[in-house]
Amino acid sequence: MEEAIIRIEGVSKTFVTADNTVEALKNINLTINKGDIYGIIGMSGAGKSTLVRTLNFLEKPTEGTVIIEDKDLSKLSEKEIRKVRTEVAMIFQGFNLLMQRTVLDNVCFSMEIIGKSKAEARDRARELLRVVGLESKEKAYPSQLSGGQKQRVAIARALATNPKILLCDEATSALDPTTTKSILELLKEINAKYGITIVIITHEMTVVREICSHVAIIDEGVLAEQGAVEDVFSHPKSKAAKKLVFMINRSTPFMDGRRCIRITFSENSSFEPVIANMVLEYNAPVNILLADTQDIGGIAHGQMILQLPEDEAIQEKMIAYLKNRGLEPEEEEWPCD
Repeated sequence: MEEAIIRIEGVSKTFVTADNTVEALKNINLTINKGDIYGIIGMSGAGKSTLVRTLNFLEKPTEGTVIIEDKDLSKLSEKEIRKVRTEVAMIFQGFNLLMQRTVLDNVCFSMEIIGKSKAEARDRARELLRVVGLESKEKAYPSQLSGGQKQRVAIARALATNPKILLCDEATSALDPTTTKSILELLKEINAKYGITIVIITHEMTVVREICSHVAIIDEGVLAEQGAVEDVFSHPKSKAAKKLVFMINRSTPFMDGRRCIRITFSENSSFEPVIANMVLEYNAPVNILLADTQDIGGIAHGQMILQLPEDEAIQEKMIAYLKNRGLEPEEEEWPCD
């Protein structure tokens, strides 16, 4: 049985300034299960970072609430919320390390705040530096570390208080692709070893594909789509999801009045050159608007968007042809609408 650890219920957030009012979040409802690696993705300004800050009430919602296990944060005192935050650790894009402290002392810092003794904190910090592969760097200062090493220190510091939840706000955005991959592997290992629920805020689909089991897509403050990563990538329904999955920008021309379909290939799909054979079978061309292969959870998934010929009879025959070969063509209204 899946057990919910975070429930976001009707969360809206409005920022009011002297000049204008901004609705950053609009009635968000999400459930994140214990032990999950959950991705929240959106373009810049979509509201995803505001959403992650509501998860520990660093940003209090204008409406709605967040429930961590059985604790409704909207009903807790500030002291009680601070206690919950010790169970909800956070890492950031900018690392947020203390530049005048050594690596060891940076990891100790979060334990000092909750009153652990210096000896106990140092023992725990050294243990965590081994976990993140930096045991040889305990006397170094942040200025002597690479970006990936700084993020490993930040992860060790976040783990120091034995959190149940780890929030990662664009934690790999400042890193190169190779370092990003190593950090994501580390997060997967931590999730598997300690059972910590990880919530990853990102604008990069590669991050979601690499590590997450479930994903929510935020678009202009609205929850556009949510579900298992494989389902959302294979069968995106919303325009926001399709834009992110297909990496299509707003300048992509629409194909007015044309019928488009999307087909998805997986490792179980036939190795027959289906499209080429279909074109030969009906002596009618199709326009391949998009073709892409992505790795999702270690399994290759391919997809194509096809613009079919104008002849409606040929369209139906082609769709039947694809179905007979184990594919499931779906009508695609965007970006062909």
